[in-house]
Amino acid sequence: MSQKIAFQGELGAYGHEACVTARPEFDPLPCATFDAAIDAVRKGDADLGMIAVENSTYGRVADVHSLLPESGLHIVDETFVRVHINLLGKPQAELTDITEAHGHPVILPQCGNFLRDHAIIPRTSSDNARAAREVAAGDDIGVAALASELAAEIYGLKLLARHIEDHSRNTTRFLIMAREPDYTRRGDYEMMTSFVFRVRNIPAALYKAMGGFATNSVNMTKLESYMVDGEFTATQFYSEIEGHPDDANVKLALEELGYFTDHLHIMGVYPSAARRHEKNTS
Repeated sequence: MSQKIAFQGELGAYGHEACVTARPEFDPLPCATFDAAIDAVRKGDADLGMIAVENSTYGRVADVHSLLPESGLHIVDETFVRVHINLLGKPQAELTDITEAHGHPVILPQCGNFLRDHAIIPRTSSDNARAAREVAAGDDIGVAALASELAAEIYGLKLLARHIEDHSRNTTRFLIMAREPDYTRRGDYEMMTSFVFRVRNIPAALYKAMGGFATNSVNMTKLESYMVDGEFTATQFYSEIEGHPDDANVKLALEELGYFTDHLHIMGVYPSAARRHEKNTS
């Protein structure tokens, strides 16, 4: 039986592209929501989950960091997808025929300059791949979709304009989730460790908790906070550091962190992606 990898969106979505790029040997399993993708892995309907967590232009994906700690899953890898936006139309359409383009609300402003220059009206869709599917199913040659080249291939659409995004390095980062953790050292670069924690209710607790990483020369690449259960007084932090929990300096830093927290949970240990180390990511 072939292995499956779940992602949020329809076939042709950027999450699907991430699956094809990072795990081509897995069969993609489209899911309506991030919750559904996580649940598919948790229940065994999929072996891995491809979860978008942040975009270089628009920041973190809403609600994902609060979903992951409660998922029961573990981060085993990361991958980056360069988000190329394309204008896709009916096979008989030309660029001059297009009067409106459909895409996700996050995608629309990313190609605003192109749409204005060509007097194309942006229309909201719940999913870019869905927009492509609906354009293919419709009969109006004046309607186009904003989606990936993969979506064009899947739905038989014509590539009317390629790479129309305003920002030349727009990239989305995905985390690959599994039911079991993998602490083995792997990959061509250093390991990464992700964890969540809540500081104790004492003065300067966060400042003191962070001190151990500085004094032990552990590079913290991410620190984000979010409320737990909608409570202003219950703040949880999501953090990523360079290194493996078994590294001497990381072990000391995590031990010191433990003195100032009432909750600490390692979300995953995984290899740093090559994309982090490329000087030119265009």
